[in-house]
Order: sequence, then structure tokens, then C-alpha cells
Amino acid sequence: MTLEANRQGAPGATRPGAPGSEQARRAPHVLLGVTGCIAAYKAAEVVRGLQKAGCEVRVAMTRAAERFIGPVTFEALTGQPVLRDLFDDPVSPIPHIERAEWADLVAVVPCTASVMAKAAAGIADDALTSTLLAAQGPVLLAPAMNVHMWKNPATQANVRTLRSRGVEVVTPDSGRLACGDVGEGKLPPVERLVEAIAAAARRAAWPQPLAGRRVVVTAGPTHEAVDPVRYLANASSGKMGVALARAARDLGAAVTLVLGPVALDAPFGVAVEPVTSAAEMAERTLAAAAGADLVVCAAAVADYTPAAPADHKLKKAAEHLDAIPVVETRDILAAVSALPGERVVVGFAAETDDLLGHARAKLASKGCDLVVANDVSRPGIGFGSDENAVTLITADGERAVPTAPKDDIARAVIDAACDLMTSAPNRSEA
Repeated sequence: MTLEANRQGAPGATRPGAPGSEQARRAPHVLLGVTGCIAAYKAAEVVRGLQKAGCEVRVAMTRAAERFIGPVTFEALTGQPVLRDLFDDPVSPIPHIERAEWADLVAVVPCTASVMAKAAAGIADDALTSTLLAAQGPVLLAPAMNVHMWKNPATQANVRTLRSRGVEVVTPDSGRLACGDVGEGKLPPVERLVEAIAAAARRAAWPQPLAGRRVVVTAGPTHEAVDPVRYLANASSGKMGVALARAARDLGAAVTLVLGPVALDAPFGVAVEPVTSAAEMAERTLAAAAGADLVVCAAAVADYTPAAPADHKLKKAAEHLDAIPVVETRDILAAVSALPGERVVVGFAAETDDLLGHARAKLASKGCDLVVANDVSRPGIGFGSDENAVTLITADGERAVPTAPKDDIARAVIDAACDLMTSAPNRSEA
């Protein structure tokens, strides 16, 4: 069940967006290490991507890296001097310690086999490896090298050693390498690296109110089969739900994303349960929700599904389709709210008219704790858009969140849910 019964009339109950509900979050500090590899040029793109993701970035380079890309490039991008040497740094007499203490996260992109071996052995013979040894926060390495170097037993032993110490080693991709060989060793796409680094940096820099909590998010549309090649669906892109999964992940939660058919990459660090139909989404969501502390039902689930889908492609000439008999699908939000146990349940009301009236009615009829109301008919914030504007509604009050990128809206929703979870038991400690 939801927590509403426990909160009604309780002293200290919070309203959506009440003072203290959103914790101040500064820009995460990322020290990006660059080593001597042909993929070093991609580090400049990583810097820009991290800056767009809200991170403050500084750079440290090995001397070998300077053979592939100059420090002036990184100084122009970051506005900060590049750490290149232990003994001639313009910023600090002990630059490796100063940078290590500044950084919330040290990420090395690309990381050569040599630097990875030094990190595993604790060797600190230049500015970058000395900073790695001094780092107190998390470390992420993105190796890039020849396939035979990657598969060498020494390299694999170093990977196991580093991971056993809590270092995040991003497994390289397979493909055609710069030397012409084909196999593992290729640096993953910049977008994937940026998401992995930004997520790790946020977890290190921001308060983690969802640490130890389990969160389930549903996202995207469902496809209800008419025959093997046709289906009933809606225009949901899944962007809002994916942003919610990222927001919960960044605050420390173990997140399961039940994701309908969308053209989106799975968020880094989130367990994804891909589904197609409303029936599949209901089954996976209810199974995951049973052990969750927070469930956010953001998917645009079809209300109806064909009663008798054909097992073959219907031919227009011979099997003219005058009507499609349908049956109602299961109400996932209401079913999750009715589950035994305590959890916060958040629903979405995507409306085209009487937004607040329909949303308030949904809050009352579904038994959930919070309804996020959004007008999908408004230009710029409807299905498929990159921005949204919502109103957060609970039994205690409501607050409008003005138009903003969906990542910002997602954080406002998860913050409001965190406020409601203050009285919820931590299931991992139960």
C-alpha cells in the first residue's frame, strides 16, 4: 500500500516543493586524465559533454598524450591550466594533491594498458599516476588499446585487481581498431562515456537520499498487437521516464526501468526490463514493485488492447478490418498502489484538457501518493519534446514546476518523492 494512510494528519507532513525538499547540488568536479593513445582526441569531446552535463572539468595529461593532442586544447575548453608535471605547475607546489582533493571523481579517458598497470601496482611516476594514487574519491578508467594487449593475461589481471578495489573499469567496445585489427579494445562512444562519468561524479558530489533504496520507473508507450505487423500505440517517446530513472540513480537508488518500445539508449547504471505490451509491463512492474521503496509510473500505457489479435498478417483484400474489438488493460498504477507493504507511489496524468481536475481525480481514485500532471497538448512540452512543465499534486498541496529540460523536471519529481519517503522504511534494512 502507499504511505498516505500513515501521513494524513501527521505532524511535519511535507508539501511538494516545501523548504528543504530540494537539496543544493553544486556542479560535480571531474578531473579528466588523458593518456598516450590514438583515441586521446576524443577526450576533448568528453570534456565538452561533461560541461554540458553540468560538471566542472579540469584535465591532467601524460607526456605521451601530448603527442596526440595538445594541452592548449584542454586549457581553452576548461579555462584551467592542464596538469602536466609534478615540479613545474603554475597552480600549486603539490599539484597532484591539490587536484586529487578538488576532484569528486578522477576519470581517465582513454586509459592505456601502461597507465592501468601502474594504477594497479600503485606506481606514481608522473603527475597523472601520482594524482590517481592520491585520489580519495571514486576513480573511473576507460581503457583503449589493441585487442591483444587488452586480452593479455597481465592486463586482465590488472582489471580484476582494480575492480576489486572499487575502481570502475569501463569495458572497451569491439570493432575495427586504429591498427587495423578487429576485436575488443575500442573506446566506447563519447555519449556513453559522458553519461557514465557524469553519473559517477554526481553520486560522489551530491547528497544520496536514496542510497540503499530500490526504485522502479515505468517509461515509454506500449504496443498492443492487432496482428504480427500492426499494433495500437501512442506517441510517448519515453524521454520523461528515462530522465526519472537517471535522476533516481544519481541520488543513490538501485533503479529498475520497465521500458516500453522506444528509440532511446538505456541509461548507464540502470537495470532495464524491456517490454512491449501493457500485459508485459504490468507483469514486470508488479514483480519489481513488490520489493521497491518508490515506484514512479511514468509510462503511457495503452488503456485498451485488441481482444483477439490475429496470428497472421491480415490481408486488406480478403480480411477487411471494419472494427477492432478491444478489452481494457490492467490499471498498473492502481495495482501498484494496492500492493501489500509500504512504498511511495507516483503516477502521471498526461492530459489535454482540465489538467488539474483530471489529475486530482486520478490521485483520489488510484490511491497513489503523488500525481505529476502535464498538458501534452501544449507546444514544446508534449510527447517527444525535450522539455516539460508539470504540477506536483498530493493530498497536502500542489506546486507548479515551470517549463524546463526533462532532466530538471525529473529531479523535481524525485525530490518531491524523497520528501514523501521520509516516513518510509528502508527495505534493505527491513
